[in-house]
Amino acid sequence: MGSEEVDRPDRLDFPFGYQNRFPAIRAVDMNNDLPEPRLDFDGLNAFLDAAFPLEARANLGSLVEIAPGRVRMLLEPTAAMARPGGIVSGPSLMALADIAAYAAIAAHYGPEPMAVTHNLSISFLRACQFEAIHADARLLKLGRRLSTIDVRIWQGREDRLVAQATVGYAQP
Repeated sequence: MGSEEVDRPDRLDFPFGYQNRFPAIRAVDMNNDLPEPRLDFDGLNAFLDAAFPLEARANLGSLVEIAPGRVRMLLEPTAAMARPGGIVSGPSLMALADIAAYAAIAAHYGPEPMAVTHNLSISFLRACQFEAIHADARLLKLGRRLSTIDVRIWQGREDRLVAQATVGYAQP
């Protein structure tokens, strides 16, 4: 198997600004080279809008930026995300971490709706207030079948983390 090219047929037809249809995916060492996104900003937004129901999409955050090896999302919390104590609930932060990781995979692997979470480990570091919540998803490993993403969730300043998650995704 090594470094041989894998012929992968076009299984999906997405008009989302996708470039270079399904070339062989190789594992990427994120310490040495960051992959260029395969979807542009508008293409990734269109893909996420198509992948999730309209009612759910509003509670999952909005795309802010795509860069090589990473994606940034923004969530404006709603009253439905409240927990006792007037803070944002843990499940809402977990959903943000998961969607940010999914967006990072879609942006760099290609528009594959069947990429699924196989692992999500999150540490809640401080209470999350009802103000803008940012999620920075950075690819640690982009593989042919498995990928690992580091998601840092913060408010106010990037160095003031609210939570940190490591998310594993399986691609078909």
